[in-house]
Amino acid sequence: MVSTNKKAMLTGGGTVGHVMLNKLLIPELIERGIDPHYIGSKKGIEREIIGTTNIPFHEISSGKLRRYLSFENLKDIFKVLKGVTDAKKILKQEQPLFVFSKGGFVSVPVVLAAAAKDVPVYIHESDLTPGLANRIASKFATKVFCTFEETTRHFTDVKAEYLGPVLRTELNTGNNETGYEISHFTSQTPVLLIMGGSLGSKKINEFVWSHLSTLCDKYQIIHLTGKGNKNDSVKHDRYLQLEYADEDLKHLLAISDVVISRAGSNAIFEFLLAKKPMVLIPLGLDQSRGDQIQNAKHFKKHGYAEVIEEDDLNLDDLQNKLTHIDENYSEITIKMTQFKHAYQPSEFADKLIEEAEK
Repeated sequence: MVSTNKKAMLTGGGTVGHVMLNKLLIPELIERGIDPHYIGSKKGIEREIIGTTNIPFHEISSGKLRRYLSFENLKDIFKVLKGVTDAKKILKQEQPLFVFSKGGFVSVPVVLAAAAKDVPVYIHESDLTPGLANRIASKFATKVFCTFEETTRHFTDVKAEYLGPVLRTELNTGNNETGYEISHFTSQTPVLLIMGGSLGSKKINEFVWSHLSTLCDKYQIIHLTGKGNKNDSVKHDRYLQLEYADEDLKHLLAISDVVISRAGSNAIFEFLLAKKPMVLIPLGLDQSRGDQIQNAKHFKKHGYAEVIEEDDLNLDDLQNKLTHIDENYSEITIKMTQFKHAYQPSEFADKLIEEAEK
């Protein structure tokens, strides 16, 4: 049977961060009588993530957006143009109420196509400064929603609104008893949760393994290495090593005193709402445009985190940062408690529908 519900077209890809909010919105839209569809690239990570939701997935051609001169840029212009044509056909067929874009290079052709078809376009920018894809796409958008208040200043050609982070709430529902059962840890020794982002971090992993004995003198350590990155030869009574935690993460976070992490926007705001002080090790400029460095500095400025640049990572500095957090723990968590500007996916779904139906 063909659905008579209204439709929403979601897009975004290239990284987990450009997909996960869309995944959180999918059940909320369905609950509100909106059929979500997804436009992504043929080989991007978005196909794998969205594939688990069983909503329609539409493939388009997409090129990579580069900030440097390259012959590949010329070739990719034609891929983007083909992507616009592909997206126009999909939008004409599906007639969505609106397009929601989370960013990434695959989103640009979709936004251009939507603008040409007079379909309202809403963009969400998670980082302190917008990425290249959102900078381009925003010029054709109806509105841009921003996680950081300062980010609104970067959008002069479109209405921008400070929204705060849109976050899953289940990470705040962990159970301490379950966390201790999973980890086999005790409440007598502080716990560090160490993670290197959705794909893990080779440098952070190797640092932990190299200094595990010293770190375990004072802490119990939960180490999320990333898929395929476990080192089964590394063992310690106070050390739990997992590729990823999935449903158990909320329980492991509940028993954690401090989080050592990359500085992706979604993750650090989740730790903020869970009132977990952080030591942030952002991706360097050799691996990114510097968005995590800016996110991390913003959190340090507000007193939520300590920051160590990846190239400066060493045991003495980390121990000093952890000692500073330990000595100021109550003050840090009080500051975290005062942050309340966050949206639940259900609230954001309501907002998108309300905006589109104006």
